[in-house]
Amino acid sequence: MNTLVAFMVSILLLATTPTAQRVSRSSRDYPQWRGLARDGTASAFIAPKVWPEHLTRRWNIDVGEGYATPLLVDSTVYVFVRQGDDEVMLAIDAETGRPRWRTAYPAAYTPARPAASHGAWPKATPLFHNRRLFTLGITGVLSAFEPATGKLLWQTLPPKESPFYGAASSPVAYRDVVIAHPGNYGPLTAFEAATGAVRWTSEGMGFFASPIVVELSGVRQVVTVLADSIIGVSPTNGEVLWRRLCRAGGGAVTPIVHNDTIIVAGLDMGAVAIRPRRTHGNWSIQDVWETKDVSAYVSTPVVSGGVLYGLSHRNNGQFFALDASTGTLLWLGRPRIATNTAVVRAADTLFFLNDDAELIVLKANPERFQPIRTYRVADSATWAQPLISGRRIYVKDTRSLTLWTY
Repeated sequence: MNTLVAFMVSILLLATTPTAQRVSRSSRDYPQWRGLARDGTASAFIAPKVWPEHLTRRWNIDVGEGYATPLLVDSTVYVFVRQGDDEVMLAIDAETGRPRWRTAYPAAYTPARPAASHGAWPKATPLFHNRRLFTLGITGVLSAFEPATGKLLWQTLPPKESPFYGAASSPVAYRDVVIAHPGNYGPLTAFEAATGAVRWTSEGMGFFASPIVVELSGVRQVVTVLADSIIGVSPTNGEVLWRRLCRAGGGAVTPIVHNDTIIVAGLDMGAVAIRPRRTHGNWSIQDVWETKDVSAYVSTPVVSGGVLYGLSHRNNGQFFALDASTGTLLWLGRPRIATNTAVVRAADTLFFLNDDAELIVLKANPERFQPIRTYRVADSATWAQPLISGRRIYVKDTRSLTLWTY
């Protein structure tokens, strides 16, 4: 009887607790590439009434070299970097910046001459899933760590030949598997999260773009960009459900979901929106729109209010806004603005972190470029996405990690 009473009281308390207090702590987490929903959205963002003239720097620590976005889970920031000849996974107290643990493994790698200026450090963002941390290193090696201690749980073998430009495709999860393009730009592969055993291998050569898990025509699937096409793959067995040829392989951005369409962009290909559709068991692909007005390269845009905002690599970098439903160009910023921009959205606020460490806070406006504030947030290049959670902005530059607040 006492157990029943306790149960009823707990239900009553839950029902009468304000919604804001019942939000799971996970809403503040940033567990993978491009955030909780893998769409470039900040976690539990709290907008200030007025953006201050300056951000407040809470701490700054030297963590090592890398372009991988840090993760935030509960009170811990996880950072994947290179220190000397090792790839290193670090756990850091999110409030104080104090280290909690460090795990390293040797990762010999010499980048090809075209990519030498971007170093031998990690480019792919880690993944937190099923109480495990997963990383894809610069050599294409996938590793799993215990997040409380940093213990290395399992690791794939290095490929016979390392990726020419280095691995940069961030892994994604589906149920009990971790899905990645491992090795030397290998085909999409599902690994059992607990053991590292290969569950299935799909087809086609991967490259830079990171896969996403979406539902199209009521079918859950992994969408990924290969060297010559974009495909939808069954997450249970790796079967290719549909394929659309495209030239997005060279520097393709992460596929973007808008309603029932997938937006794809890549080096010098412009951008295209496709609609994969399943009818009577058969898949068809409809091209919804295509534009040559902008062409995203490495920098993945975001959708806010039905508008696609991002950086076109043309004219040495131009911010842009496109109607995500029609592909119509709404506005185009001035040229030579940046080589790369990491884009994050939070409701109708956008953050553009340029590679020169300039953070632009702007209003999502389909009519014009509307900056609110501009901040200098690092002393070296910033190619990683900023980790934005609540009132915190974690910025990873070439060597250090900084926590900014407002």
